[in-house]
Amino acid sequence: MTAEPTTAHSSRWPVPPQDGYTVDDLFTLPDLPPHTELIDGSLVFVSPQRKFHSMVIDLLMAGLRSTAPPEVKIRREMTVVLDRRNGPEPDVSVVRSEADKKGMEQTSYAAADVLLAVEVVSPDSEARDREAKPHKYATAGIPHFWLVEMTGTDQHPVVRVYELDPVTKAYALTGIHHDRLKTGVPFPVDIDVSADALKEL
Repeated sequence: MTAEPTTAHSSRWPVPPQDGYTVDDLFTLPDLPPHTELIDGSLVFVSPQRKFHSMVIDLLMAGLRSTAPPEVKIRREMTVVLDRRNGPEPDVSVVRSEADKKGMEQTSYAAADVLLAVEVVSPDSEARDREAKPHKYATAGIPHFWLVEMTGTDQHPVVRVYELDPVTKAYALTGIHHDRLKTGVPFPVDIDVSADALKEL
């Protein structure tokens, strides 16, 4: 009696190339999950997000749009191309208006057109949001970065505001905001980020 031939195991997951993926792959591979990011040539799949994450993004989007000058646009969860092996997706981005003219099918922005990248920390992405992404955003020359985390017994947002130091090419902390986010860059911003503001959404 002869053994039945074995069939090769087929996986629905793409097999990475030897040198890793590129940004071109990120935009052309079929059936990738929504909000897939490219970090150092590896595809990163996003886990389901907490309500806090979604509500903070809504709060910041509304606040930024209320004072944004016509020279900029506020976008959520859009890929930013840092280099050929890195295409992260900030939760919120402030981009130059002239970079936002490719129509409704636009899928990304170049790092040079991004003035601010915002990351809202999630349990599955703490290291990326706190370490890997800020370093990469700074290296790519994005002048401003905000990191938002949940804190306190009332689970309110705390926003750490960073500005790029042109000498060190690294971010320097310029403020920590608990109840009201008030800053003059990249344009005048005054947003209520208290627990009460979040609950009103």
